[in-house]
Amino acid sequence: MKRSLVALALGTFALGIAEFTMMGILSDVARDLDISVPTAGHLISAYALGVAVGAPGLIFLRRLPLHRLMMLLAAVIAVGNACVALSPGFGTMLCARFLAGLPHGAFFGAGSIVATRLSPGKGASAVAVMVGGMTVANVVGTPSATFVSNVLSWRIAFGIVSLIGLLALVAIRLWVPKMDALPDTGIRGQFRFLGKAAPWLIYAGVFFGQASVYCWFSYLEPVMTNVTHFTMDDMTWIMVLAGTGMVAGNFLAGRMADRHHPSLVSGLITAAVVPVMVTIYFCAPFRVPSVALMMLATACLFGLGGPAQFMIVRFSKGGEMLGGAGIQIAFNVSNAVAAAIGGAAIRGGMGWEAPALLGIPLAAVGAASFLILYRLYRNQGA
Repeated sequence: MKRSLVALALGTFALGIAEFTMMGILSDVARDLDISVPTAGHLISAYALGVAVGAPGLIFLRRLPLHRLMMLLAAVIAVGNACVALSPGFGTMLCARFLAGLPHGAFFGAGSIVATRLSPGKGASAVAVMVGGMTVANVVGTPSATFVSNVLSWRIAFGIVSLIGLLALVAIRLWVPKMDALPDTGIRGQFRFLGKAAPWLIYAGVFFGQASVYCWFSYLEPVMTNVTHFTMDDMTWIMVLAGTGMVAGNFLAGRMADRHHPSLVSGLITAAVVPVMVTIYFCAPFRVPSVALMMLATACLFGLGGPAQFMIVRFSKGGEMLGGAGIQIAFNVSNAVAAAIGGAAIRGGMGWEAPALLGIPLAAVGAASFLILYRLYRNQGA
């Protein structure tokens, strides 16, 4: 594996811990900040909104050489998560989570272009390696952060994320070759690709496909402890298995997308979410089925995203960085909306497992978007 891709994966590793750890420690954070669990769910939304605001900021950084841009984004990862670790209360924590989310979409957007340039002919697999840092975070980083949170403090966990961001900065400086900035098409030129149907279908597929799993996954810890009756200590190994599903889904989808049209791969994976969510709802009280289904759900969650991240670079000529960052906007606005929908269902007395049912129509819309894209562009190959 190329060291340059590993350097990019270190950045997404830090981003993965920052984003997903909150879901495994939501109750701990709520107790420490003296707020309810649904209110603590807004910390997930704040990060996602930071992604949505930060990603379009790439249009103002488009003239920076790609190498220098990636270093800048890694530095913001380090600073943002240091602020999270030092936040004294809920209000400052919301602001810090927003700051920590700002470089997320931009890192993936610019990183997708860098990864594709580093591996001509194997772009989908190269992007999967970069995205793989986030999935590995869910096998190693997030469970470790959950353990540190349970034993010591969630603040220490986010301090470690800040240090990983610094490590990513150094690795990018040493291992990623210098690359010129993309041709400058001007601010208007950056948005010209949005005049076509393809990017909107990709964004719709990502938004609804991601939300279909996130309605339920945002509240994984309270579902597993209150319905399936695992303990808080069990959440460490449960998060390891959730991350294992993500790793498997991401790399398998990347390999499939190099052989088959990426839109077909993402469409079929998103369609598979429908029966998975139905079964999760009915099997929530049972331990073994709940864990197995969780792994299938997280495999689908990351399986649909990698091919889409690769596709958007192709369908956003002249605005590649903005197009790639737009995928992360779709991901994270979807996460924010899904967390809010799931929280509303729980507050409305529908039960902890109810968000799984709300994901079913969302998955259907996401799958339809990807499959329409496939029908329109299948003759153009991958």
